[in-house]
Amino acid sequence: MSSRLLKFLPFALGLCACGPDTSATSGRFGLDVVMSRAVANEVHALQVSVVKDGSRRNCTELQRTCLNTQVRREDLVVLEDPRGNEGRALRFTVDLAAMQNGGSQALAVDVPVGRDYALVIEALAVGSPSRFLGSSCNYLKVVNSGDNAPVVAAPLVLTEQSCDPSIAP
Repeated sequence: MSSRLLKFLPFALGLCACGPDTSATSGRFGLDVVMSRAVANEVHALQVSVVKDGSRRNCTELQRTCLNTQVRREDLVVLEDPRGNEGRALRFTVDLAAMQNGGSQALAVDVPVGRDYALVIEALAVGSPSRFLGSSCNYLKVVNSGDNAPVVAAPLVLTEQSCDPSIAP
């Protein structure tokens, strides 16, 4: 299973601002997720995290196993979803009905304005505790409070590990 690619392409990530207010402390980060039907049945949730000092990190290495085993909690920025939930990692339950037959699921995350981040999206399997299926990593040079340039996420490579990917808020 580790050699298969989770069909997250097109996994279009668009950076868009909440408005032109330059005093804002975060930028809205829209995520549109598309995956193949075969793989969608294995994925229960997507966990989104943003790591500080992204350029110092190797995305290939970050994708090998659970992010929480590779970075300190303080290295993760606090994110917020549209419902006001905050955390160093936000989980979004995968809508399998929407994903069937090549559908998509839209997500949104507010990321603090800043520079030099790495965006990590982990695919989690059903179960308790959660099980890591694989992840995707992209470098974010800048997150502005205004309009941001669109980003296309790297394909998520399945590298199933026995680690628990849970990250405390």
